[in-house]
Amino acid sequence: MTNEQIASEISAGSAVLGIEFGSTRIKAVLIDSENNPVAGGAFDWENSLVDGVWTYSLDEIHNGISVAFSELKKDVQSKYGVKLTKLKAFGISAMMHGYLAFGKDDNLLVPFRTWRNTITGEASERLSELFNYPIPERWSIAHLYQAILNGEPHVPDVAFFTTLAGYVHGKLTGEKVLGVGDASGMFPIDAGTGDWDKSMIDKFNALVADKNYGWKLEDILPKVLPAGACAGKLTAEGAAWLDAEGSLEAGALFAPPEGDAGTGMAATNSVAPRTGNVSAGTSVFAMVVLEKALGKAYNGLIDIVATPDGKPTAMAHANNCTGEYDKWIKLFGAAAELMGAKFSKGDLYDKLLGAAMKGDKDCGGLIPYNYISGESMTGFASGRPLFVRTQNANFTLENFMRAQLFTALGALRTGMDILFDEEKVRIDRLTGHGGFFKAEGVGLPVMAAAMHTPVSALSTAGEGGPWGMALLASYSADVAAGNKESLPDWLNAHVFKSAKVETVQPAAADVEGFNAFFANYKKGLAVERAAVESLD
Repeated sequence: MTNEQIASEISAGSAVLGIEFGSTRIKAVLIDSENNPVAGGAFDWENSLVDGVWTYSLDEIHNGISVAFSELKKDVQSKYGVKLTKLKAFGISAMMHGYLAFGKDDNLLVPFRTWRNTITGEASERLSELFNYPIPERWSIAHLYQAILNGEPHVPDVAFFTTLAGYVHGKLTGEKVLGVGDASGMFPIDAGTGDWDKSMIDKFNALVADKNYGWKLEDILPKVLPAGACAGKLTAEGAAWLDAEGSLEAGALFAPPEGDAGTGMAATNSVAPRTGNVSAGTSVFAMVVLEKALGKAYNGLIDIVATPDGKPTAMAHANNCTGEYDKWIKLFGAAAELMGAKFSKGDLYDKLLGAAMKGDKDCGGLIPYNYISGESMTGFASGRPLFVRTQNANFTLENFMRAQLFTALGALRTGMDILFDEEKVRIDRLTGHGGFFKAEGVGLPVMAAAMHTPVSALSTAGEGGPWGMALLASYSADVAAGNKESLPDWLNAHVFKSAKVETVQPAAADVEGFNAFFANYKKGLAVERAAVESLD
């Protein structure tokens, strides 16, 4: 499609927008009628640890999406010479889980508690036992029940609770709904109905009946919608909230708001059974769409979530991935600048991460831990970034950077061992996306070594979740226009039919090296635990 054709579509209001709230970046991606990215905008942000809780304020959320949208508009004007004033369809996605609780007047009752918090251990354990179903610490229902166990005074006043995507979607449309994928990280989904599991809702209501709250759980949860559904339209109030300039028109159709897991599935064409994807950025998670239920519950280790169209999916999730090596790279960059070097951020990352590929296969005995926050997968309620080596370790820059990449996948490997080795889950392909894969020739072979399985990347992988959300919005628009295709069929026919795919097979020496590193990683967890216990 030519720039003139793209400009014409944008002017006519035929473009589709996806916006995703990641942990460190809010990103907007605009796509054309062929579902190709044509413009983007972004805003960098960071969560804050306030009174022991990882959070973002509502003002930060509003400012972030406004800036990202403003940057998108500037990109459109710069590339195509037209103004973005109306949209065909729109979708919001965000990091899953967490707790945003509101009163009857839509007032936020307590600061937003993000997925990163590991403060709900007791609730997670009790609910997992009650339901005989894994309820991880980061799930919204665990946050609600922990607040009940803690006797927090806001609980009787809860009129509605949701995720970050659900909150932003509500500001734009007035609708209190959630896509089934994001919903599956709030409370268990019944695979047969694609809705909240009624039997578990009944168990929860019975569990807290003696509290005599003025609400039942089903009354304060969002409405669940599958991919392809119409989840409302952009209101005039929502357009004004989003667009500081005030030129965006109301009326765009909205897809159900989704979590970053669901948008990752869409962006990697991993929504059918025996497909899987791994999203690696600030956090890292791998998802495999299941052919059959797992043999047992792995509480705290494996989540059961859903694709955007409701298929059960096993998720291994680790809270920490690239955040710590980002800090090291910035430190090395500052040292280079002090010596007068000049370089771009991209070059800095490419050079340092590329050096890792020249290191010893087992990282020379270097063992870092990237636990900026707690790590449920390995049993840590809080974390301490740590670097350990023996006196005779091969302490080189190449080994240091290789160890940083390996440790970014250490907790994830713990969960994937369960799926591959214990449950014998089989997949036809594992597709990667996210910042971990940006450095050419680095992310794919490292991930393949860690997962001991072939890993692929699509040419569109760099667009990631926000592009996946835009695709889901495009799908909703097509369904509204009469298209009867399932989501997997639609993605295959309209998005990935001619996609370029790069696949890396795991090299035997790299697998052996990662396994040696991983053996030391598991031994060194005792050192990490001592650091957590000893250092405030």
